[in-house]
Amino acid sequence: MKRALISVFDKRGVVDFAKELTDLGWQIISTGGTYKELKNAGIDVLEVEEITEFPEILNGRVKTLNPYIHGGILYKRDDKDHVKTLVDMNISSIDMVVNNLYPFEETMLKGKNHEEIIENIDIGGPSMIRAAAKNYKHVTVIIDPEDYSKVLSELKENNDTSLGTRLYLARKVFNYTAYYDSLISKYFNELEEVEFPDFITLGYKLMDNLRYGENPHQKAAFYVSPNPPEGSIALGKKLHGKELSFNNINDGNAAIDMVKEFDEPTVVAVKHANPCGIGSGNNLLEAYLKAYECDKESIYGGIIATNREVDEDVAKEMAKIFLEVIISPSFTEEALAVLTKKKNLRLIELGTLKKEDKDIEVKNISGGILIQDKDIVNLLDDVKVVTERKPTEKEMKDLIFAWKAVKHLKSNGVVIAKDKATIGIGGGEVNRFWAVQNAVERAKEKIKGSVLASDGFFPFKDSVELLGQSGVTAIIQPGGSIRDQETIEEANKHNIAMVFTGIRHFKH
Repeated sequence: MKRALISVFDKRGVVDFAKELTDLGWQIISTGGTYKELKNAGIDVLEVEEITEFPEILNGRVKTLNPYIHGGILYKRDDKDHVKTLVDMNISSIDMVVNNLYPFEETMLKGKNHEEIIENIDIGGPSMIRAAAKNYKHVTVIIDPEDYSKVLSELKENNDTSLGTRLYLARKVFNYTAYYDSLISKYFNELEEVEFPDFITLGYKLMDNLRYGENPHQKAAFYVSPNPPEGSIALGKKLHGKELSFNNINDGNAAIDMVKEFDEPTVVAVKHANPCGIGSGNNLLEAYLKAYECDKESIYGGIIATNREVDEDVAKEMAKIFLEVIISPSFTEEALAVLTKKKNLRLIELGTLKKEDKDIEVKNISGGILIQDKDIVNLLDDVKVVTERKPTEKEMKDLIFAWKAVKHLKSNGVVIAKDKATIGIGGGEVNRFWAVQNAVERAKEKIKGSVLASDGFFPFKDSVELLGQSGVTAIIQPGGSIRDQETIEEANKHNIAMVFTGIRHFKH
């Protein structure tokens, strides 16, 4: 008689599965709550301690950690010495293990106290399913109720599961336990406030297999962290349109990060993860029109993010051009009636927008990864005026706006802004002067009386000279160049007010 050890926290479908197994002639072994549920359902089931001849101890901390269990799981059926050992020691075979683990993730996310979290670190479960997965050549292991029907179908047809199915199930086990352990290690790292441990495993869950990556020849998938922050695209609700692509998700994430920087009604337009227009205003319609006016061409086919609800008036303006995605905390019914007329436009509702106070960024390199704190610092209370003229109140407001915007440009990056709207953006250049030239050219005649933010210091005075000749009246930059004094003198020459932040915002 073949035997299955069933001990599950997630009991969906387990009673029906166990009944089907017994109808097929299997003997069921179980523990704790699963044993009671199966017994109450009228299923003939043995308790684990009837096999181990040893009671559960330490309030259930030890129940399946026993040679009579692990020997029955791990022995090789085609190894004569293994078979003889089991016969000599009177250990019976266990041919199937059905188990899913204590809910460590759920307990942690609910904010339970430390003792409850610790008690939900499963020990016996991972040991059993890893043992069964290691011995997949002979043992079937199930951790997902969705696999019950597949296993039963094969048992009914062939009286056994196929090697391919057992391999598939074993693979799921090792993915699952690696994820489970990654959450536990993350929890302990946070307890000790260790940002960069000696060994790191990052745990993510598959949300969606994407059609392709950045380009059609690249495969891609979307994974999410166990506890995405509020206002994350991972938690966004798609109200309309086809599925998001790799680029949609990447650009959408960038747009959300940008719009979270601003407190006033703000609209961000993004193309290729770079802003092509940002506007803040007294209301969202004003903000949108400012963002649109910055670059009427690049916004076409772009992604929009807002930090206020999209109403009918804003929706009508947005509907005038082709947009890939609109992301907002919410949409009015009237706005949805307008925007859903566009078949391929994706509408993503975020609900609450909340800027993270701590997060990490991960970049892949050949043979490794780079991890750093996310750049969430602005420190604008500590700016230092370094020129003879101080910024006016209006200039200072525009400088702060531009500084928040430039932080999200690829380096070298500069933003020219006026009346809390970007009017010229230059980013992703290997030479800062080129970035300034591009921004000046794009600002055109609007540049008179504008301000500029630079994500890094000016290595030479040439950029400031060009800005002074073009009509820029104030500059915000990190400072720190060996030629800072030359830059300051050039600013004074053009009556430009300049402030140093003391921090930079490189983004590579």
